[in-house]
This record gives sequence, C-alpha cells and structure tokens, in this order.
Amino acid sequence: MQLHSEPEWLFPFEMMKVGDSFFIPTLKSAPLIHAIIAGAKRAKVKVRTCVVVEGDLMGVRTWRVA
Repeated sequence: MQLHSEPEWLFPFEMMKVGDSFFIPTLKSAPLIHAIIAGAKRAKVKVRTCVVVEGDLMGVRTWRVA
C-alpha cells in the first residue's frame, strides 16, 4: 500500500479554451508546476503558470495560451 502526501492532480486541459484558467491552492508550488507542464505536454496544449496568492490562499494559477 502506498501513501501519498499530495493528491493525484487531474487537469481540465481538454475542456479549456485559450484564455481560460484554473487555480490550485498549494504550498508546494514547484512539484505542482512540474506536473502541470507535463500534463500540458501530454494534452498537446501550451500553458502559462504563475505562483499567486488569491484571498488567503497561496497556489498556482494556470492559463491556457494555445
């Protein structure tokens, strides 16, 4: 049995149009950004990610750019 400290991320790339974005709250932004970029490559889309603070939550906002 494996225990994970982070959830398995599912990204909505196929449903996104250019200009759409999503926010995922996390304190571990580097591994999440790596997972987002790898997922975007598999989905054959281009994204831009940025570490942001929204409200009281730190996380990663991702935009589909192409």
